Amino acid sequence: MTTSETILVTGGAGFIGSHFVELLIEGTNHPFQKVVVVDSLTYSGLRSNLACFEKQSNVQFVEADISNKELMLQIVKNYKINSIVNFAAESHVDRSIQSSMPFVSSNVAGTTNLLEIFKDNCDGRFIQISTDEVYGSIRRGSWSENEPLQPNSPYSASKAGADLMALAFQRTYGLNLCITRCSNNYGARQFPEKVIPLFITNLIEGKKLPLYGDGLNVRDWIHVRDHCQGILKVLMSGEDGEIYNIGGNKEISNLELSRKILKHFGKGEESIEFVADRAGHDFRYSVDDSKIRQKLAFENKIEFEVGLAETIEWYVANSEWWHPLK
Repeated sequence: MTTSETILVTGGAGFIGSHFVELLIEGTNHPFQKVVVVDSLTYSGLRSNLACFEKQSNVQFVEADISNKELMLQIVKNYKINSIVNFAAESHVDRSIQSSMPFVSSNVAGTTNLLEIFKDNCDGRFIQISTDEVYGSIRRGSWSENEPLQPNSPYSASKAGADLMALAFQRTYGLNLCITRCSNNYGARQFPEKVIPLFITNLIEGKKLPLYGDGLNVRDWIHVRDHCQGILKVLMSGEDGEIYNIGGNKEISNLELSRKILKHFGKGEESIEFVADRAGHDFRYSVDDSKIRQKLAFENKIEFEVGLAETIEWYVANSEWWHPLK
């Protein structure tokens, strides 16, 4: 990488993407002097997520769908894009169960479109942002990057398909490309359909927490800012063609998570409403992220309890952001 480059962040008006844009703007340990943000501004891609830094001269926003090859090619050429970090994706499991085709269109076809454009027009690095859900459920132990993909929902299957296309392009054309697979994220500006902001905002509104099944399903949690630091490390120092798991090392059941949030509001388990379990609900996700920790010196900076309290406080203070979304 040279000392002055332009990076394209797709899906940059979404939850994780907007935090990554923020990290790029705040940081100096990277060569990107200009950040171009592309987002189609569907229900979870919000212009307001960019409000705090959109006016900066080194940030340019373009409303576009990554599946639109002509428009994306024009953007890449006009802004002389060097590297691409692809956050653009449909990501909610429940929505994928209700209707899978939007996930195939965005996550598989859209990613393939970006890969085609990158192959012929960019000289930097392509980072495909994926998920631990592509590995499927695991009762004991943790998935390493070498494990076979066994997705169990239309969402995770579409992300697995995107990963396989990315790896095929890397191996066929020798692209400078890496994939990151992260555990569950939380933090400010997460769309309120996701479990942590849903539970927080429900309690603010005086509603109960809808908990799937018996609540014993286990997830590993990482603060979004830690996740973005991991992505930046892979972007700057990862090895071509490699996959990097990024975990939070904080595995808890959904029931335990509910109790932690309830405790912050001074409420008990009478505020939990157990509901019918999600179809094909994976029991547990767990990634072995020793590769990124050992090879790229990644470490989590934000303790879960501290980050959760900070997240709750953000939603309490920003009802004007989330209330219209519910």
